[in-house]
Parts: sequence; C-alpha cells; structure tokens
Amino acid sequence: MTKLLDNGWHPYPFRQFLLKVHSRCNLACDYCYVYNLADQSWRSRPKIMAPELVTAAAERIAEHAAAHGLRSIMLILHGGEPLLAGHPYLRKIVDTVRAAAGPRIRVDAAVQTNAVLLNEDTLRSFRDLDVSVGVSLDGSRRANDRNRRFADGRSSYDSVATGLDLLRSPPFQHLYSGLLCTVDLANDPLETYESLLRFDPPAIDFLIPHGTWESPPPGRFPDSGTPYGDWLVTVFDRWYADSGRTVVRLFQEIVNLLMGGASASEAVGLTPSSLVVVETDGTIEQTDSLKVVRQGAPATGLNVVDHPFDTALRHPGMVARQLGWDALSDTCKACRFARVCGAGLYPHRYRPGTGFLNPSVYCPDLYHLIGHIRSRLVGDLRRAAR
Repeated sequence: MTKLLDNGWHPYPFRQFLLKVHSRCNLACDYCYVYNLADQSWRSRPKIMAPELVTAAAERIAEHAAAHGLRSIMLILHGGEPLLAGHPYLRKIVDTVRAAAGPRIRVDAAVQTNAVLLNEDTLRSFRDLDVSVGVSLDGSRRANDRNRRFADGRSSYDSVATGLDLLRSPPFQHLYSGLLCTVDLANDPLETYESLLRFDPPAIDFLIPHGTWESPPPGRFPDSGTPYGDWLVTVFDRWYADSGRTVVRLFQEIVNLLMGGASASEAVGLTPSSLVVVETDGTIEQTDSLKVVRQGAPATGLNVVDHPFDTALRHPGMVARQLGWDALSDTCKACRFARVCGAGLYPHRYRPGTGFLNPSVYCPDLYHLIGHIRSRLVGDLRRAAR
C-alpha cells in the first residue's frame, strides 16, 4: 500500500454503502451466496441490525462522505431479505443516515427485495422516502421456481408477481428500479427474457451464478464450451433487435466499454469499486460475492463502532478491487478484450495458489459474449457508413 501511495495512486472513496439490515430470508434459493456457499458467517450474526449500530453506521457514512467532499452517496438496504425488518424500521434507518449526512450530502436510498412481503403500506413508506425498489425474479413461473422457492418447497412466483404488479402500479411505479435475474442454464433464455418483460422493468440485471476455479458454477468446467456465453448471446440478439426495449445492464455496459466509455458495474470493465458492506453485527466487509471463496473471505477485521471507512479503504482486498488494470493477470492483459472484460467479477477469479490473479472462471463465456456484441456493433457501423 505504501509503495502504491508513493507512486501517486490514491484510493477512491466509497460511494455505495450496503447495509445488511436483516440477515435471514423468507425464501430458500438454491444458489444463494449468503446461505449455500463457502462462507456461513450468517449463522453467528444477529438477525437484525441493532439501532445503536445503525446510528454508528450513519455517523461513519457521514464522516466518510464529508472527508472526501462527496455531494451524494447511495444507501442500499439489503439482506437476507430486508423487508423482514419491517418498513417502520427501514424508514428509521433511512432517516437516521440522512439526518447524519445533513443537507449538503444527498443520500439516495434503494432496497433489493424478493418482493414476497411487498405491500401498500411498505410502498407508501418508500414513496415518502423516495426509496427505489429492485426485485429478484428468475423469469417465468417454471424458471423462477426451479431455484427460488420457500423453505417448504412452495412456489414463490405468485407472491412475487403480486408484489411486482403493485410496485408498477401508478402510485409507485416511479420507485421501480428493475429486475435482477440469476442465469440458470436449464431455463430457456428467450422464455426467461420475455417473462421478465411482462413486468415492464426499467432495467434488467442478468447475473451469472457465483463460482471460482476451485468451485466452478453449474455447467462451467474445462472443455464445456461457452454455455453461459451462448445463453446470454441469445438474449442479447433479441434485446438488440428490439432496439433496447429495456436496459439490460450487462449488455449496455459492454456496449459502452466497446465504444470507449467506462463501466458502472463491477461485472465488467476496470472501474474502481466504490462499494462497502456493513453486516448486521456492525462489521465492515468487502463485496458480498466473496462469500463464494471461503469462510471469512469478505472480512476486513473492522467495524463501524471502532473504525472509520477510510481504514477499510486501505484493506488489501478493497485496494485490489480499485486497481483496475494493475490487478489483472498477465493472461488477461494479453487478451484483446482485457479492458472490456476486466477479468469479470473479482471473486470469480479466485484459484487456490494464485488467489485472484487469474482470468475469470467465466473467461470463455465472457470472451464469446463480448466478441459477439463487438461483431454486431462493427457490422452495423459499417453498414451505416456506406
């Protein structure tokens, strides 16, 4: 770290503060990185973030934003399932953070939910606070219920659809930020995409399942071809033919990068990470998806009571996620799409022995997807130039 600073590098301040307001969930999703992967720290954590820890987190957020001259930050209410905390408590959290930040720092607030508990009282509260709402849904009833069920095996689809229909109704539709869909190779890509469009999402995030070279995701093994790339290419072609009927963030980010722009996502590109996580016990952690690596992988050894966020900025894991090009392996640096792919999501690079200095476990899939998108763009640009 000292050498980096001596060479002129400086950390980028945190701008996204993800609070784990509730550590449990009312669904039992097969692929969940919180409960079903390597890190099981949720078992020893309190269910809900205590009020005194909310206050401590709010003061640390305000301290960090003021120290770095930030005019706005993002507060993300997360879980588990954050709505299990109840909307009055979520209101208190947002009010506490905004009061600590004061009038000179805008606090945009968002919640990511499975929508099972979404009702009019909750949405009225979110409307009063201007809290945006993102919903997790994996497509049609068949696709969604393949993985996203209640613990007793019951379908969650009708409950989620009811919540979504309420969210996109006129009184609340301005709060609707989009859908998050985890890719399952067993689900038909076009059926999945069209099923998501039924809910008129302002944006769709397609997430590939978390995995590493040590614990590969389903269907991703040596000589397996490009199954995730093929799945995403099929959706891209439909999306592209529709002239971007809705924003599909992964595709939009890749297009932006290919056209010389920057990425706003850690999934692709080299934009430094600005996200930090606070767990229900007040501990400060790195990105949640590191839970796929091993027990304790996201830990920093810090907490909001005793440590400012500036200390977390200097944690080696945080630094690595801000280094961009300098954090890539030689293999990645030699790739034609290095600055577009950015080696993918940081946890997906992990391999015992070499740590994170590797290409993504999804390397063939990302290369195929980016190459396909580039070919489509180049073809259209050439035709337009004639």
